[in-house]
Amino acid sequence: MTPRMHSNLLGTQPFRHEALFYGGDEELLNSLEPFVRDGVRAGEKVLVVLGPAKLESLRAALGRDSKKVAFADMDEVGANPARIMPLWSAFVDDLSPGQGARGVGEPVTSARKAAELAECQLHESLLNLAFAGAPRFWLLCPYDTTALSGAVLDEARTSHASIRSPVHPPVASALYEQADSFGALAGRDLPAAPEGAVNFLVDGEGVGSSRRRVHDFALQFGFYDGAAADYALAVHEVIANSLKHGGGRAHVTIWGEGDNLICEVRDRGRFDEPMAGRQHPVNDSQSGRGLWMANQLCDLVQIRNLPRGTVVRLHKHLRSARD
Repeated sequence: MTPRMHSNLLGTQPFRHEALFYGGDEELLNSLEPFVRDGVRAGEKVLVVLGPAKLESLRAALGRDSKKVAFADMDEVGANPARIMPLWSAFVDDLSPGQGARGVGEPVTSARKAAELAECQLHESLLNLAFAGAPRFWLLCPYDTTALSGAVLDEARTSHASIRSPVHPPVASALYEQADSFGALAGRDLPAAPEGAVNFLVDGEGVGSSRRRVHDFALQFGFYDGAAADYALAVHEVIANSLKHGGGRAHVTIWGEGDNLICEVRDRGRFDEPMAGRQHPVNDSQSGRGLWMANQLCDLVQIRNLPRGTVVRLHKHLRSARD
């Protein structure tokens, strides 16, 4: 699948995807205030997506200029990292002819669980595919060097063309030029399911019973009936995709992990649509509809392309299933 090209943007400058390595909230604010203010004064459209405390600090620092900036809470928008991409796509698609775009987005923080962090890193890499045809879009992604590991910072170097700090101008990232960040992340298998997980095979005749089985498992886990039905629907959509594209058979595994219910679907097919589930399908027949639905119904959806086939893992938190 070819990523959407944002042809409504004019200009010759390519998409600029830059990481900001900062040390603590004060350094972050001192870096973001001039970056955002310069965009406002240049007549660019500006969107900032950060955690609520950081948003409030930046609003206060910008003063009147904050009225010309759009803000979004990363804790809400990016709770499922796959839902961040549609926000940026809508932001860029809504530009006036010739207008530049400037954004700030911090999906990667130390508060993320391991699975969420992995999907945030995949998201950062996918941005380069999604906006390759979007000139005059400058996206700055903060990384807190006091809270994140060296491995996480190295991954940022592979997904961002340039790196800057509060005291140093941007420099090109050598790792970005050398690495296939998306391919490496999307081809990395997920941690094995624990002993005691429930396993079953599904073919064309077992789709309905597998949906009921997942629904019953979710109820036993503590989900309300509506949330259990939604989760079973999400899993059903993924199983249907597996049966259609993965050889007519799916291997399903389901288990609880703390307050998180996880269902994994494996098949022997190959998945070559990196943006599926992250772009709103324009009609019911468009490929990716099932994954889009799964991302709306689940707290996290992980997709991996392995030599032996495809794996999709769907997460739903007990707390969100009781809201």
